[in-house]
Amino acid sequence: MSSKFQNMDAEEDSQRLEALLRFQKSLNLQFSTVELLDRALTHRSYINEAGRGERAAHNERLEFLGDAVLGQAVATILYRRLPEGSEGDLARIKSQVVSEPALASIARSIGLPEALRMGRGEELSGGRSKKAMLADALEALIGAWYVDQGAEKALELIQRLLGPEIERSIAAPSKDYKTIIQEFAQKYLKTLPAYSLRKAEGPQHERLFWVVCSLDGQSYGPFPGKTKKQAEQKAAEGVFFALLESSAETARLLSSITGLSAARTLP
Repeated sequence: MSSKFQNMDAEEDSQRLEALLRFQKSLNLQFSTVELLDRALTHRSYINEAGRGERAAHNERLEFLGDAVLGQAVATILYRRLPEGSEGDLARIKSQVVSEPALASIARSIGLPEALRMGRGEELSGGRSKKAMLADALEALIGAWYVDQGAEKALELIQRLLGPEIERSIAAPSKDYKTIIQEFAQKYLKTLPAYSLRKAEGPQHERLFWVVCSLDGQSYGPFPGKTKKQAEQKAAEGVFFALLESSAETARLLSSITGLSAARTLP
């Protein structure tokens, strides 16, 4: 294992290597290139604060790669795990599994906050407890393992880390998107969604309906469907994913509506 870390003195080098070895051992991993693990667990704030310059190694590029690897791997796992699952159900489960709250919870469970290196200012502002930072670092770790070991090993790691989350999401009570959005709107927004047909086009046997969903002063769509009912479901699905990505708190509230365990979405 290489111990040549650029821009570190000997004592810092030794301490960092010890921390990385402990972290690897806790996950039963062994990187061929330990610098990749070091980079995955180094936040930009550490580089900036140390004055190492924009080109120094932090985890953002690995995060970008890990996000793509994670999405593909979870899609593959769900495709194999649910051979009869509809596209909508697979997409819904995937979005829940790779959501920021879920990834942050997994990151905490494997001791990633303690292994993450960040600037002192970021740490004093609570960086080690920030969901976004922990989720990003987990994605960077996956990206680093993918570069170091390849696609199959990355898939195995993702299955091991996210497997329980995937099973919980699969086992959760299933509701259609219109029901989810209606319950969410009634319970948390004190209003109801409204669906309106914007247009219908095509010949009678291949009719396509376009529906807009209006909720809390905002319009989403239009979304297409072969029937008006299908188009309304598509519109509700679009609203669901838009809300899911809007904030961690909204994602948590949606998770409570879909019947997922609240424990994994709470800080």
